[in-house]
Order: sequence, then structure tokens, then C-alpha cells
Amino acid sequence: MNLAAIDIGGTTIKIATWKDGKLQNKHAVDTPQDLETFYTVLTDEVNKIKEDTKIEGVAISSPGAVNQKTGIIGGTSALPYIHNFKIVDELEKRFGLPVSIENDANSAALGELAEGAGKGSDSMAFFVIGTGIGGAIIINQKVWHGAHLFGGEFGYMGMCTKSLSELASPVAMANRYNERTGKKLDGKTVFALADENDPVASDERQTLIHSLALAIYNVQQSFDPEKIVIGGGISNNPKLIPLLNQEIDHIRNQVNPSSIKPEIVLCSLKSDANLRGAVADFEQTR
Repeated sequence: MNLAAIDIGGTTIKIATWKDGKLQNKHAVDTPQDLETFYTVLTDEVNKIKEDTKIEGVAISSPGAVNQKTGIIGGTSALPYIHNFKIVDELEKRFGLPVSIENDANSAALGELAEGAGKGSDSMAFFVIGTGIGGAIIINQKVWHGAHLFGGEFGYMGMCTKSLSELASPVAMANRYNERTGKKLDGKTVFALADENDPVASDERQTLIHSLALAIYNVQQSFDPEKIVIGGGISNNPKLIPLLNQEIDHIRNQVNPSSIKPEIVLCSLKSDANLRGAVADFEQTR
């Protein structure tokens, strides 16, 4: 099956041709500022792919709460003009082809499942750690959307009186550090300072690690996935997994030493994950 694959982002839209089991001719364009330009750009890109390849559909990864039953993107994102109307119907009219749309975190999880860190798994939890924390749940190799399309929204998990996003995102960690020190450092720098005898950095990094480890532990004990995959910029830090494993061991010893230890792995597809996952979603749903 040959497809056009599209990954809609707030700044750029990535486009590729799925042909012969591979993503080909990958490139990106600036994300338009309005709906009509958005339609024009996507239609032009799909038509260019049609000129070179006979495609059977268009697979899209998008921000927002995608309702695949209605073809409507709910919720909010950096692109307000794509929300709350039957966008799948509109795109199918313009492309003259079947269209599938899946949420970007869910798409990334499906990509990692297809040929990334989760390959060969039947179940998986995927944490996307960035400005906030999102994610996805995979059961029987399919996305578990949940009754209200909130499956995998790990960032809203309660940690006493705060959310996981408030405690475990690198941006939140940096904000706490800067408030305490009067400095203006980013999360990557604060994370590194924790190894240089900076007591505030050590304290705030431990808050991040403990909160994320506790969330991972709870997810493992609640639905018991085969793997827990970590994505987002922080996944590039080689110290992340050892620190999480150490903290999870500490939590298990406190709560239940015989509990299941999560298998935590880093995402491997990086920038291709959403495109690959959009293809996997099309193959599952269309």
C-alpha cells in the first residue's frame, strides 16, 4: 500500500511518501496561519506525491483530541483552525482519497510499535516528555483512546496536589530552579548541574525523577504493559534511564519488593515516529 504521510506540527508540517514499506522523499513546509492556506498547502503536497506515485490514501498525525469515529479534532492546540468540525470529510473532498487522522502522541507510539523501540510488543505505554507530559497506551497493538479520548494523558496524573506535568517536565524543573536561584537556565542545564554539586539542581532533578518513576511504576502495576517507552527531548540524556531505574527500585522496595519491575526503553525513531505511526494507523483503520 502506497500512501501520503503527513505530520502536522505547530511550526512545520512534515510530509513523506510511504512506498515499498519505507518513508521516502521526506521534507517539511512551514505550518500555515489559517485554514484556507492549510488546505491549499496540503492539497498541493498530496498532488505532487500523486504525480510520482499511485497512492491509496493520506495518513495524518495531528495535535488535539482526535475522534476517529466523527472525523473531528477536539481539544486545543497551537492550530485552533483545525478543531471542532469534520475535518476528515473536508480533506477527503480535496484529496479525492481516503484520509485517516490520529493524535500525534498516539501516532508516535504506533510508529515505535511498528519498527521502533516497541517493535514486537502487544502492549506498551509511551511517555512523551516535553513542555508538558503526554503519551499513549497500546493494548493488543492498538491505541487505547479511552472513553473520553484521554487514554495516555499521563501529564494529568495527580501527584499529591500537583500534576505529573508540573513536577516531571524539564521545563517545570527549570522554572522551579530559576525561581529558587534567580537564574535563567533551561532544563538540560539544570539536569547537568545536579552532577556538579549544585544542591538546588540536585533537589529539583530528584523531584522530576521521583515523580516520573512513580508514574511509571503505577502504570506498570495498573495495566502491566510489556514495555514503557520514553520519548521527547529528555530521552537524549544518557543518564535518564539509569536514574529512573534506580528510583523505581527504591519505590518497589518501599511499596512491594515483589512487584513487577517496568522495562523502560528509549524511543528510537525520533523525528520519523509520527509519520510512521500515521501510516500504521491508516493500515489499521482504513
